[in-house]
Parts: sequence; structure tokens; C-alpha cells
Amino acid sequence: MHKLNPLLWRICMNFSFYRISADYCDFLRKADRCVPYTMEQKATRPFVGIVFSVNGYNYFAPLTSPRLKHLHMKNQVDFLKINGGVWGAINFNNMIPVHINSLQKVDMKILPTDKKADVDYKNLLANQLSWCNANKEIILAKAKKLYNIITHGKARPELVNRCCNFSIDEVQYHIYCKAHNLNIEAGKNL
Repeated sequence: MHKLNPLLWRICMNFSFYRISADYCDFLRKADRCVPYTMEQKATRPFVGIVFSVNGYNYFAPLTSPRLKHLHMKNQVDFLKINGGVWGAINFNNMIPVHINSLQKVDMKILPTDKKADVDYKNLLANQLSWCNANKEIILAKAKKLYNIITHGKARPELVNRCCNFSIDEVQYHIYCKAHNLNIEAGKNL
């Protein structure tokens, strides 16, 4: 069987959207106050993000729904507007290492029984996902740059204060995996 070159594999892989386990986020939050709440009870606006590889771990980076303020904000090392902010943004400051068992792929298929609000939301997700896949290299570079700035102690205090502590979260990831009999995974773009 012919194997793909790793660089070609990375280029060919497209992002998908995932929801992350509230229990896992709650576990990480015990050691890192910056880990976001998942708001799983909000069925119409679930906590959705993309998964990619950073430092040998799968990292989940959450998206935020569009807000008027996004149109006027600037992209930063920890924040990337999707389509100029019209379709929301990616919050790299809230990215966390994650085991695939703590993820659930988001089904964006529009069903005949969907209400208008559900159809609108699924269309927004489809637009966001298309944009993310078209800008994959920018997303990966931005995530790695933020990771390196934070973990190497080169970030301004205000950036450190709003970012998850990636080093602590990676330690907690290992503890979580061990406690739940999960094999440690090598990171890959999902």
C-alpha cells in the first residue's frame, strides 16, 4: 500500500467540527481557571471547535459565534476572525489538549424537521468550516506561534492571563488519560 508523504497528508486533511466533553473541560479547569465552560445545555449553540496537532498533542480550539464587536476587532496572536468576523472567530487562547474519546463530531446535515434557527445555525457552521479549511495553514501557524510564545515564557502578562496554560493542561491530559485507561495519542489534524 502506498503511503502519503506527511506534508501531503497534512495538506490533504480537512478540518471537521467537534464538540468537547464537559466532564473533560471541568477536569482541566480544576488546574487551569482559563479552560472555558462548554455550555452543553445550550443545544442550539453547542461549544464547537476544530482539532489540530500542536507539540505532539491533539488540540481543540473553540469557535465563537458572530458578534458585532468582531467586525471592529483586529486579529491577534490568540484570536482569528472568520471571514472578517462576519462568521465569528477562533479563540486560540482557549485551545486545550484533548483525547479523541472526549470529542464528538458535529453533524451539520440539515434535516427536514429542522426549524429555521437550526437551519441558519447549520449554514453558519458550514460557512465557518469552509473558511477554516481554506485557511488551514494560517490557522495551524497561528496556533503553533501562540503555543510557543506561551510555553517559552515570551508572552506579555495580559496575553498569559487570557490564555489557557498549555503546559499544565498537557500534564492534566496525561492524568486524565491514565485515570480513564485511555492510550496517549500522537497529535494529528482531525
